[in-house]
Amino acid sequence: MKHHYSIGLDFGTESVRAIVVDVANGELVGQSSRAYFNGVIDTVLPGTDVHLPPEYALQSPTDWLDGASVACREAMLGAGVSPQDVIGIGVDFTSCTMLPALRDGTPLCCVPGFERIPLAWPKLWKHHAAKAATQRINQVARERAEAWLARYGGIVGLEWLFPKILETLTDAPAVYDATEVWLEAGDWFVWQLTSGPFPACRADDLIRSTCQAGYKGLWSAEAGYPSREFLSAVDPQLADVVATKMPGRFLPPGCLAGVLTRASAERLGLAPGTPVSAAIIDAHAGVPGSGATGPDTLVLVMGTSSCHMINSVVGHEIPGVAGVVRDGILPGYFGYETGQAAVGDAFAWVARLTGKSHEELNSQAALLAPGSGGVLAIDWLNGCRTPLMDGSLTGTLFGLRLGTQPAQIYRAMMEATAFGLRTIVNLLRDGGVPITRFVASGGLPARSPLLMQIYADVLNADIELAGTDQSVALGAAILGALASRPITVQAEEMEQIIKAMTPRHDDKSYHPNPHNAVTYQKLYDQYHSLTRAGSIALTVAGPTMVD
Repeated sequence: MKHHYSIGLDFGTESVRAIVVDVANGELVGQSSRAYFNGVIDTVLPGTDVHLPPEYALQSPTDWLDGASVACREAMLGAGVSPQDVIGIGVDFTSCTMLPALRDGTPLCCVPGFERIPLAWPKLWKHHAAKAATQRINQVARERAEAWLARYGGIVGLEWLFPKILETLTDAPAVYDATEVWLEAGDWFVWQLTSGPFPACRADDLIRSTCQAGYKGLWSAEAGYPSREFLSAVDPQLADVVATKMPGRFLPPGCLAGVLTRASAERLGLAPGTPVSAAIIDAHAGVPGSGATGPDTLVLVMGTSSCHMINSVVGHEIPGVAGVVRDGILPGYFGYETGQAAVGDAFAWVARLTGKSHEELNSQAALLAPGSGGVLAIDWLNGCRTPLMDGSLTGTLFGLRLGTQPAQIYRAMMEATAFGLRTIVNLLRDGGVPITRFVASGGLPARSPLLMQIYADVLNADIELAGTDQSVALGAAILGALASRPITVQAEEMEQIIKAMTPRHDDKSYHPNPHNAVTYQKLYDQYHSLTRAGSIALTVAGPTMVD
């Protein structure tokens, strides 16, 4: 029987990964990764003596193209697969990583005369120099009581699209004037595959992902981008940015954005005409990549921070939930995005503070009872994302004594992140979003059985582990397979494809301990009372930070 394959291109902060996956059974037959030549550009612009201001984080678009070319060719070579047997390509990308370009797809930093201007380069998601712009956008949105603000928990994030555009208009007006297309890097890369690469792209061919636009660009299928009146109130020069500098049409991830051009196929070592999916945000690709085939499954993408996402058949604006987007993750569903700003980072802080290794702290904490020593933590070491969207909030430890042990603090911080997740779960359920299943993915779940058992006990629910540690890249490959269908894939077929391509391991699940669940209910009540007091104070005073 002839096998068909799909390719996932996973663009992270430091590198790009390519995987080749058998569509019939999800077997990963080839993979490779390539670090970006210039990495994160945060000190000096490449090839120049131009030093960057603080909080700048830029990237090189040629790094994305060159890295993907090498990684894809190596993955195909390792797989021993014929290019003619590849039926689709999916792309996930960090977001909001964005760039200014010309209408032929040329990044402005590649245009002579602009290579020495920092804001002509792509701004990486963690570029944090747009604080003043973000404050201005939030101020005007609140004063005008913009209806779309409720979709984002009442605040626009520092890393999003319009703050970075406004920053450029304010700090580098020549770059803003020369820009013909503002777009997300994921959309730019898909544009290169299906219309280029530059300088051959046509703006009429540009596909914008509903995922990237909906979560980071203030766009919705019902209302589009923010109105001209709002943008003019922010800055009169911004009034026509959508009409004049943001061309393209919108498609959900998993829908056909176009097919590989001959030039792009040669770069990747693939066949011209291969279908390409609309892009998706990297973390969001972990939803189909974890085997979440339909609604009501909360996927926990866990690492240094955590992003928790769910598809649902209902769409509700829930205060504190920073993002609900129709077709945001998979076609046909409302996608909800929530998150915690410090998870693995919080555990690392305890390890640094105590001078103990994670292995030692984990093994000792596993011997302790819930709430050991009366230590209770609030996990806002990097602020609170959901539900308060306030980066200025701080973490706290309660119940410390002279005899408190490092492992007790470590376990308390684990428990606090679990309580933070339970707050998110309660918030979604109280807002009318059903949750019937939990799936955990990312680096932390496989490394810390103790953490996952605590999460199961605090939620008093079973938690399954994703069957692969490549759930994000696999999710991109799944979207490539969906895009290969001649017509828009229907829900039943989409579920069949996801199930076939995501390995399941029934032994990789955690079940709540009934005794611990009772104890954790009492501890959560204390946590909730303490954090609710902070929430009330914030509601009265208003958010103090934009990130």
